[in-house]
Amino acid sequence: MPFTMELKTARLTLLVDPAKKAAFERLCAQQDLTPSQVVRQLIREYLAQHGVTYVPSGSAKAAAPQPTRKAAAHAKPKRRSKA
Repeated sequence: MPFTMELKTARLTLLVDPAKKAAFERLCAQQDLTPSQVVRQLIREYLAQHGVTYVPSGSAKAAAPQPTRKAAAHAKPKRRSKA
């Protein structure tokens, strides 16, 4: 999948050992990268490694219209199974 610039972002909060975080930030700085850039690349690679596909928020497919609330309200309700 070619790299597409994402237009929307979501926050991911991680808990990491402080010494490991400092070493990671130093390495990123040495490579003229931000920690966020490196983590995003790691996530893309991990998804690809496991065959997971997704539509980046910056692609035309991601901008496809979503059903309206009115359409969703008229959808058939799911039946509950009796147990």
